[in-house]
Amino acid sequence: MSIELSDIYLGNTVQDYLWVVGAVIGGFIFLRFLAHRISNLIFKLLTRNTEGLDKDELYNLIATPLKWLIMLLVIYIGTSHLNYPESWDIAPKDEFGIRMVLNRIYVAFLIIVVTWIALKLTRFVGILLFAKAEMTESKTDDQIIPFLIEILKIVVITLAIFIFMGSVFKVDIGALIAGLGIGGLALALAAKESLENLLASFVIFFDKPFVIGDLVQVNGIVGVVEKLGFRSTRIRTLEKSYLTLPNRLMIDNVLDNLSMRTFRRVNFNIGVTYDSTEEQLKNIVTDIQKYIDEHPNTNQDGEIHFMEFGASSLDIMVLYFIDTMDWSVYLRIKEEINFEIMRIVQHHGADFAFPTQTIHLENQNK
Repeated sequence: MSIELSDIYLGNTVQDYLWVVGAVIGGFIFLRFLAHRISNLIFKLLTRNTEGLDKDELYNLIATPLKWLIMLLVIYIGTSHLNYPESWDIAPKDEFGIRMVLNRIYVAFLIIVVTWIALKLTRFVGILLFAKAEMTESKTDDQIIPFLIEILKIVVITLAIFIFMGSVFKVDIGALIAGLGIGGLALALAAKESLENLLASFVIFFDKPFVIGDLVQVNGIVGVVEKLGFRSTRIRTLEKSYLTLPNRLMIDNVLDNLSMRTFRRVNFNIGVTYDSTEEQLKNIVTDIQKYIDEHPNTNQDGEIHFMEFGASSLDIMVLYFIDTMDWSVYLRIKEEINFEIMRIVQHHGADFAFPTQTIHLENQNK
């Protein structure tokens, strides 16, 4: 028994079925090629005035959802001219039935895949903007870019939800938006803290109490600001932990922007033994003061003075300022000055004191 291309099975010819199989096989064969070509085209459109970006970076981001989109389109094109057998009496796609269900499932997958691609493209736009921001010295663009990317993501997801509800469930979008307007007050009350954090993020952005990369101290926490988002600020502490603080906390508390300081203060006391002479003390104070004033990394506001008679030492106050905000540089300079103070004290024949007690015993023999 020979099979002709014109033979009909289940309401379709053999040629129709071969077209479907051929379209699917062709889609699989050329899937990677088509994905690369589309990715390269998008890359050229987005990076027209930008250098240094690799086109493979975009391809790696959108390759998987793009392949899904191509296959969905190939399947649609391949099966669009197939007919259900008339004997099945299947309802049209605008009436409830298997045709409507399959059509809605296809549309749902298509919307999900397109949204997936849009989110990946949004992420690449962020990479693109950061590459341009690196060419400038201003930190403002480093702070606004994550903000814009978050807004784009919210817009994409919101549009996708409305399109999904309208296309798949045939919801009246106008009525849905009106309903959201009526329930907006209740939603605002339920999301009070989230809205406060959102408003705080705008205050931070426009008032600029800090920018990304600044060393700040807030609510007893000291760290470098690494990211500013809609709801929270991410801080890398000096202990290298990664903290997430609500934006409301960043503006409701006293915030000390340590990066805005011109100097770091150092203040401590050194104690020398009570057998040190007046001349030794004066020479020690004078030499330390001279060294602090002449040091290339301090200013002229250093104060070195014989302060008080301690319980077990003669106390000399050491106060000076180091002109750096780099923690490692600060520690290195402070260590260097400490070693010099030790040398000065030893040079003048004095000794550092340590807590001591003198016990007097009465003679009990009478």
